[in-house]
Amino acid sequence: MATANKKNYYTELSAIDISGRIEKKGKFDYLSWASAWDMLKKIHPDANRIIYEHEHSGLPIFPLNNSAQVKVGVIVNGIEHIDMLPIIDFRNNEIPLDKIGTMDINTAIQRSTAKAIAMHGLGLSLWIGEDTASIPTQPTIAKAKAPTTATAKKTPAKKPTTFTKVTLDIGDDKWDKVLKYVADNKQIGLTKIVAQLSRKYEVTKEAKTEIGKQIKSK
Repeated sequence: MATANKKNYYTELSAIDISGRIEKKGKFDYLSWASAWDMLKKIHPDANRIIYEHEHSGLPIFPLNNSAQVKVGVIVNGIEHIDMLPIIDFRNNEIPLDKIGTMDINTAIQRSTAKAIAMHGLGLSLWIGEDTASIPTQPTIAKAKAPTTATAKKTPAKKPTTFTKVTLDIGDDKWDKVLKYVADNKQIGLTKIVAQLSRKYEVTKEAKTEIGKQIKSK
């Protein structure tokens, strides 16, 4: 049958030798999102990534307890795998919601992208045995040789993802979604809610006053 001879894209991706692309961070080996994406697109040029946004705030983060996580989907061959990753600091501790910055969000999105790609097979061997949501702790493939001083190239600094702010005012087309977000997150208080909304919106004084009223209401 034709289906029996159909090439398994997962087997194809998981068989790719990534040893020459492995990078080092402290004592950990990892495959950067850029390398994973480059290798994936060369084989599956129609592959696509989705960065999900919260339906009420419009931000690419999903509050959870006193922190947040990002949600990234990668589609290959019409199949989407989604990864949700906590926003953590360099010690792998969750960052408090009111302390999360744009660069923290960007870093989490790129890490989550690498994990979503790995779910399709590419670089998954690096994640086998992991116990945390950070970079893998039990790499199982051969390590790439470190470049010599003479040939080593400096990796250019990655630019943080930027988001264009729009003015948030009472009664505009975004107001109902914002009020729903406020109602769902009253427990974190006015300061934190406004800080989160300010990452995407220019919150007017009038809007802030009305948000305060909504928080105090039952």
